[in-house]
Amino acid sequence: MVHNDMVEVRGFSFLKEIFDQRGWPFPVQVPLDGECTAEELARRMDLPREKIEGVFINGLAGPLDRTVHPGDRVAFVPPGTPGPYRVILGLVKTSKEQNNSVPGDAGN
Repeated sequence: MVHNDMVEVRGFSFLKEIFDQRGWPFPVQVPLDGECTAEELARRMDLPREKIEGVFINGLAGPLDRTVHPGDRVAFVPPGTPGPYRVILGLVKTSKEQNNSVPGDAGN
């Protein structure tokens, strides 16, 4: 059960190995006193950014700029997810989505 001031965090593949090396339970409960991005949460947990490609927040996949709130369930996804699944999971945009981006938008 996730408390209101905590987030439940999981890491898959290489990231699960880091959790194990650090002696963290799976999932690990991380205190969070307000919202932050998934990237900021990973930084607070000292997880290597280069080993994270995307995130699931409450079962919905997306990029690391998504917002995490206290009480959320978070799972970090490592690089290496097969091509089509990266689009299906929302880890990358399709070429059509990129072409419809607002000028000046980095495509995030």
